[in-house]
Amino acid sequence: PTEQRLSCSGTCDPDLLFTNRAVVTLQHDLPEIYSGETITLTCGIEEGGGSEWEYEWRTPDYYTPPNPRGSMMTSSVRGDYSCKGRLKDGGSTTEWSDAFTVKTSGVPQPVLTVSPSWTSPGDSVTLTCSVEPPSAGWRFFWYQAVPELSPNYTYELLAGNTTGTEQDSYILHGQTHTAGYVCRAGRGDPVFYTLYSDVKIRINVLFVLTYPHRLQHFSTESLSLSCEGNSAEWRVMKADESGFMSSCSHWGQMTGSTCNTDTRASSGVYWCESATQSSNAANITTHSGDVILVSPVHPVTEGHSVTLGCTLRTKDLLHNVDFYKNDKLLPNGVGGELFISAVTKSDEGFYKCRGRNSPPGLETLTSAESWLSVEREYE
Repeated sequence: PTEQRLSCSGTCDPDLLFTNRAVVTLQHDLPEIYSGETITLTCGIEEGGGSEWEYEWRTPDYYTPPNPRGSMMTSSVRGDYSCKGRLKDGGSTTEWSDAFTVKTSGVPQPVLTVSPSWTSPGDSVTLTCSVEPPSAGWRFFWYQAVPELSPNYTYELLAGNTTGTEQDSYILHGQTHTAGYVCRAGRGDPVFYTLYSDVKIRINVLFVLTYPHRLQHFSTESLSLSCEGNSAEWRVMKADESGFMSSCSHWGQMTGSTCNTDTRASSGVYWCESATQSSNAANITTHSGDVILVSPVHPVTEGHSVTLGCTLRTKDLLHNVDFYKNDKLLPNGVGGELFISAVTKSDEGFYKCRGRNSPPGLETLTSAESWLSVEREYE
């Protein structure tokens, strides 16, 4: 062997005269190590090494007796790791290696985006899952979030996705239901998983949420939502701003095909569903200001007309009003209304209204924004 020993005479301990050192290395070329992720550490001997060696380890939470393996797999724990080698024949050892410090980060939560969020039956939709900081090695897993009667979801892997995908996007083809989706990422063997993303709602136009007729409501209003379709067993569903889904029975009273909120309405995405069908959905918002924009709940079909209005909390229509699209002033608002005779895709955008008599810097007479969606005639 290439290991070097110093000569020893008298009563000296040869173990103390062994000059080789051990070095700990991490077999991990990724920028982040996450708490609980399995990592592999290797104990190397500076000059040589081989089958005549065995190794001992000191870790943040335990000590290993000598064993012939020069590497160890461990569920990463923040702290110092060190090792030393021992020759099997004579028991001489290296010094303990310098400590190798493992620094871990909290388990990441990916961000899921859905594009487009509002589609017609049979259209494709793309799910995209992103992990920060981005790095190689991730596989992505895709799930449908199925609401239960209690305030929980069950997550069901989407078809063909048991081992995940190398790509951070997943295309859904021909889906006809409004549904919630989540993703997570995994890497390594055994697989280390991130947290699940927040639930994102994919909205599909199929049957009709017939009421209410406007997207914005005052925070003091209660809300009545009605369903129309070929089913006697509709229920009204809601996804709040965090993505949590619940049925009318949790926050209102279902009577026939209508849900009435028990108290004041709250912002969220609302839709109707039965055992086999889902309606369109509406992103209804509530506001505490004095003015709301009156805009349609449903997408407007190209070539059709649409009228936007501006209403005070007293239910009066404001007449001296400016309308804005994507924060740009529109020149064609007349008498408190904005009329578009034949909408096109270019009319899509975020709209708001503002009373011209609002004092500078006072926003109580400015509405929140709502998205006007334009769809092509469905064939």
